[in-house]
Amino acid sequence: MIRAVGEDDFVAIASITNHYIATTAIHFAYEPIEARELWAGWAAGARRYPWLVATEGGEVVGFAKAGPWRDRSAYRWTTEVGLYLAPGAVGRGLGRALYTDLLDELARRKFRSAIAGIALPNEPSIRLHRAFGFESVGIVRDAGFKLGRWHDVEFWQKRFAVGPDRPDLVG
Repeated sequence: MIRAVGEDDFVAIASITNHYIATTAIHFAYEPIEARELWAGWAAGARRYPWLVATEGGEVVGFAKAGPWRDRSAYRWTTEVGLYLAPGAVGRGLGRALYTDLLDELARRKFRSAIAGIALPNEPSIRLHRAFGFESVGIVRDAGFKLGRWHDVEFWQKRFAVGPDRPDLVG
């Protein structure tokens, strides 16, 4: 089941995130993140940016989120997206289901584009983003150092057919 995130979901979201922090270069943090820190990030932008969770048997097994891409006002029609699944939930279509709903919601909210940053190598994430119509827009070489080596980050953009052509006239 896919649904909007709730305040009680952040312990599970932190657990999923911390798996990637501790064991991979997919997430560039070094230290575990606490549920309250994730909640605060969500709460600060909850009215504008959707976060969704996938649940099985009442347990959160994955999440997809949107947030600001950059702080300046002109960027408000572009969002950065992310997707994380619990290790046991990978490969069962939950990532596609979460992204389908997240991207549909972003289109409904009239975003012009979504940006995803993928730490390389990560062929499964590249395949997923291609399947959703994202296009590679560039690679930042040696963007982050984790697990004893430098990692490039490839940025991917999905442009929506919606969104105002002249946001200055929208108000």
